[in-house]
Amino acid sequence: MALTRRQFLTLMGGSAGAAVLFQACGLPEKELFIDSPPAMPEDLVSGIDNWYATTNHQGGSSEGIVVRVMEGRAKKVEGNPNHPLNLGGHSALSEAALQGLYHPDRISAPLVRTGARGSGEYREISWEDAIARLSSRLGELESSNESNKAVFVTNPTGGHAGLVLEKFADSLGARYLSYEALETNVLRSALKEVFGTDSIPEFDIDNADLVLSFGADFLSSWVSPTRYARGYGEFRQGHEHRGKLIHVDSRFSMTAANADQWVHVNPGTEGLLAMSIMQVLSSSHSNPVFGDLDADGVLDSYSPANVAKEIGVSVDTINQIAEDFSHSEHPIALGGGSAGAHTNGTQNLKAIYSLNHVASNLGEKGGVLLNPNPPIDGVGVAAPSNSFSEFRRLAEEMKAGNVSVLMVKDADVYYGMTDTVDMKVALDSVPLIVSFGGMMDDTTSIADLILPQHHFLEDWGTDVPLAGPGYQMIGFQQPVVRPFFEHRGSNLGTKGFADILMATAQVMGKDLRLDGETFREVIRNDVKRLYELDRGETGSNSFEGFWNGVLQRGGWWDTSSKVEDVPEVKRLDGVASPEFGGLDQEFYIQPFISTLSDGSAASLPWLQAMPDAISTATWQTWVEINHKVAEEKGISEGDVLEIRPSSGRIIKALAMPNPAVPPDTIGIPIGQGHRDGGRYSAGRGANILSILDLKLDSENGSLAWAATRANITATGEWIRVPKFENTVPEFPRDEHHHIIEITSGDHN
Repeated sequence: MALTRRQFLTLMGGSAGAAVLFQACGLPEKELFIDSPPAMPEDLVSGIDNWYATTNHQGGSSEGIVVRVMEGRAKKVEGNPNHPLNLGGHSALSEAALQGLYHPDRISAPLVRTGARGSGEYREISWEDAIARLSSRLGELESSNESNKAVFVTNPTGGHAGLVLEKFADSLGARYLSYEALETNVLRSALKEVFGTDSIPEFDIDNADLVLSFGADFLSSWVSPTRYARGYGEFRQGHEHRGKLIHVDSRFSMTAANADQWVHVNPGTEGLLAMSIMQVLSSSHSNPVFGDLDADGVLDSYSPANVAKEIGVSVDTINQIAEDFSHSEHPIALGGGSAGAHTNGTQNLKAIYSLNHVASNLGEKGGVLLNPNPPIDGVGVAAPSNSFSEFRRLAEEMKAGNVSVLMVKDADVYYGMTDTVDMKVALDSVPLIVSFGGMMDDTTSIADLILPQHHFLEDWGTDVPLAGPGYQMIGFQQPVVRPFFEHRGSNLGTKGFADILMATAQVMGKDLRLDGETFREVIRNDVKRLYELDRGETGSNSFEGFWNGVLQRGGWWDTSSKVEDVPEVKRLDGVASPEFGGLDQEFYIQPFISTLSDGSAASLPWLQAMPDAISTATWQTWVEINHKVAEEKGISEGDVLEIRPSSGRIIKALAMPNPAVPPDTIGIPIGQGHRDGGRYSAGRGANILSILDLKLDSENGSLAWAATRANITATGEWIRVPKFENTVPEFPRDEHHHIIEITSGDHN
């Protein structure tokens, strides 16, 4: 179908801004169109402000937020008290969203590369030109029957954006891969096996009286910390008595610090401990569930006496945990994080979550509440990320010349893949790399064509949360301000990702079979289907009232739509011992998420300056090391250490002695060490992901990111560790070369 200039500009402007006011009571009569000029005089203050509801699903979790807008400018972010997942709480990532919106390094127009890859040499082009370039190349592949040489790589994308992406890729015959630096597909595959669910259930911590957590640092970084912190508060208040938290982990995390009992296990043996607990319970309790769980009698080999030495936990402690679990009225078991990041990760998590079958807590108060299917067909949770093995194969295909166009959205594969994959060589082998990044990151900086997407506060969207509340819900994302670069005109600035795809499809004459010409129209027309269901917590006599109601509240949910059927118990197959690279190396490396998520938030200075919960360190990469081991090696805080796995690849980081660190373990935060990413992240610290050994989950090929061992060596250099308690009056400057440069093994 031919597309006129007027039609093109109409389509591309379809995501610009309308927002519905968040009100304490009553529904707005109509949408409120707001105006956000790019430069507001500082002295123009009327004192009138409004709050708009939207959804933030960055970083893998989902939060309802409300944004304070004055004079068309977003000023403050708070948690949405109506949203069922966070009930008014919000994360630091949501708080820092304003910095992302007003970031000085945002890309303000489409760019085409003019110099060598990685040179940073680009020139601006119009959106018409940009879409024409992309559609022309995709059309050439289609004409030559080589559409499979076009590959999408995005972050896990669900809701309506996922629907548009899927339909666009299918219309081309292109391949689509979902990428996460720290894959959740180990967790999801284990949950699928144990509970038969495609989403992460609601763990009713609020009403539990015992939480047994294996590696899941749910008070800091696991899945949805804001949500679980709220539940933990209720759990500690106690409806009848104060709940007890037992945290099993090979690292002293934030959750371990708040636990009644931290049980240190040898890395990768969490599932062996879970099996041993079940063995104790099976031998002392007549629970019929063991007839299904242990049909082959595999538990017999996991008695405390048989596994205690391997896992590093005494027989008495194993028996005590089993007794606490069996004597609790509402126990619940969680597993994730490093427990799922070993060669036996999936097996670990299947054993851990099977404890909930033993507790008979599925669908029960204080137990595991499964999520029903989404209310709109085709609009659901994001598909599981593809495994490390699949991306390794993709890299080989790129090197072999079998990928002609690589389209990347919110997936920094150059940064997040271990150097063993040699992703730089793979990417250099692709003729055309297209990035939808709104800011530079390591992958976007080598793209040939950049189509900058809106910030989420400027765009439409929906989110069916991966970790749901135990009933049907859809979060709604609406633009709370007009696009920041709107002043640059309709043919420059940024655009919504889904609208870019829809515009490209129209230029190529493709019918995506979507109900609407713009992304907003697609969402609005599907909301009519919600309205026709005539249920849920938002009611209205008219569709317009309903539409405004779900936007005002930040979503639609129906607390009565729950899963009633309990899934059948799946047979236990056993848990293998973990395997490690570099067995002759002295320390287990425990990568962990600190304040920067998986590294995607490193460009935000608020999060760079946010102190780590355990060490209070900021702005750098550090090494948690046992204080006595450090003393024996003559290592003091701030000493620059080389971390060297068996492969010989090295990074440098600052020593941080800590008495809570096990003697055979070093902890290193994830998130620093970017080659690019703007003024706040580029060239800062070290990327621990780059030196990990190539060890994979035995069942699904995911990267076993906690299965690397390494030696450490003091370099003789010393740098003061930037910490919360230190005097840090401003953003650290590199005047005296007191910032460690990237040492990932690839300096190109």
